[in-house]
Amino acid sequence: MHPDHPDITADMWSPIDESIHKNRPVPGSIITVLRQCQDVVGYLPVELLDYISEGMNLPSSDVYGVASFYSLFSMEPKGRHTIKLCLGTACYVKGIKEVMSRVENQYQVKEGGTSEDRRFTLQGVRCLGACGLAPVMVVNQDTHGDVSSDKIINLLEEYK
Repeated sequence: MHPDHPDITADMWSPIDESIHKNRPVPGSIITVLRQCQDVVGYLPVELLDYISEGMNLPSSDVYGVASFYSLFSMEPKGRHTIKLCLGTACYVKGIKEVMSRVENQYQVKEGGTSEDRRFTLQGVRCLGACGLAPVMVVNQDTHGDVSSDKIINLLEEYK
């Protein structure tokens, strides 16, 4: 029986069940199952982790351990768009903290969190490898250089 969860719709259960069924006999396949299920739902809620644990016939502590250890897994909902703001030295000197504050205030999201409407997840990162574009931000896969607190809101409004 599928557990009730507001973020898991009826059409999501088929690929989840398929992943569990296909990978159950494969030793060490829990990472594959977690990745596939996260791709379907967007994150790994506790109810889904329990369901995977039961379906894979693994102790829940093992499943939780893997899900919490690897940074590619999230047990919290993520936004439709991920904003990564570089907090490295070049970006910091050129005003990225003001950009961060403006984003936090405009969209009511804190660094490391997701806005209530799940539009944005905001992450501060140590380096994006684009110091010549400082201050720099990546939204999803799009790199934006020379961002400022004056320009940031107009730029982010393009991401619905």
